[in-house]
Amino acid sequence: MSRDLFVREMRHIGVDVSRETRDQLEGLVNTLVRWQKAINLVGNATMDSIWVRHVLDSAQLKLLIPQSAKSLTDLGSGAGFPGLVAAAMRPDLEVTLIESDARKAAFLGEAARRMGLEKQPKIVVGRIEAVPPAKADVVTARALAPLGQLLKWAHPHRTDTAICLFHKGKGWQVELTEAMNDWDIPGKPFTSVTDLDAVILRIGPYSLRDRQSKGRRRKDDDGD
Repeated sequence: MSRDLFVREMRHIGVDVSRETRDQLEGLVNTLVRWQKAINLVGNATMDSIWVRHVLDSAQLKLLIPQSAKSLTDLGSGAGFPGLVAAAMRPDLEVTLIESDARKAAFLGEAARRMGLEKQPKIVVGRIEAVPPAKADVVTARALAPLGQLLKWAHPHRTDTAICLFHKGKGWQVELTEAMNDWDIPGKPFTSVTDLDAVILRIGPYSLRDRQSKGRRRKDDDGD
């Protein structure tokens, strides 16, 4: 039933999910259910709603990934959300999954194989800031770190024209305000289809603020 609900919700936002893609995602879910008994990949309380809380939440990125994109790098991939889901929804992409936990990286490899993906993702085991730059067209992250830290981590892993797609919860506005003290961030929030208080932040090419502009911003804030 959860899989059917996922398909209906995707159709509601304008995305038809093929039977092949559904089978691939089911392969991910089945592998996750087996591995969850030994490794805490997702919160146990969400296991009964995997198709909505995790699969649908990840699959909605399909609408925000540019058609012209050729590569996607997922930071802190964990249980494969959204990285493995994106690989299924956009089989044309070269997907790289960065994960520092060797056990979770092993899960990602097993899940990718059982999904039978057209292009197997590249799995990089190591800390985000220590692995070689991926230089992707799209950088994703979900439930990983505050926005300012995500921007710092993503910086070397993107091309000059890349976009970032970050899942953020109800405190996203505070995170964005804090991050803007250090970064020029051209971006737009998109309300999540799984939680009206959550958003996907779609961020275009961004850069560090120069010290003068940061000083002026702080002065203006003090004046208020």
